[in-house]
Amino acid sequence: MSSLTDRAWRVGPLVSRIVAALAGGYALAALASVAVLVLPISKPQAVITGMLASFPIYAGAVIWVFSVRSATRAWLGLAVVATPLLVAAWSVWRA
Repeated sequence: MSSLTDRAWRVGPLVSRIVAALAGGYALAALASVAVLVLPISKPQAVITGMLASFPIYAGAVIWVFSVRSATRAWLGLAVVATPLLVAAWSVWRA
């Protein structure tokens, strides 16, 4: 039974990073594509800008998650970046 626990301790951070890369990266890209609508440009231009910006944001989030020292720092970094995007997206959703 202890080998199962040991394996969970070894594999757990990797699984957490994979979930952070997939779900967290997607969430950042989605928030950024909505938050762009706050910019003072026409709506069609904002939609195109948001969609184009979502690809490098997602790729950057995946790179970030696997380049930091721990899975906890990966999640914290995603949360720090997501906070202002969430505020901007919230103002778009309320309007």
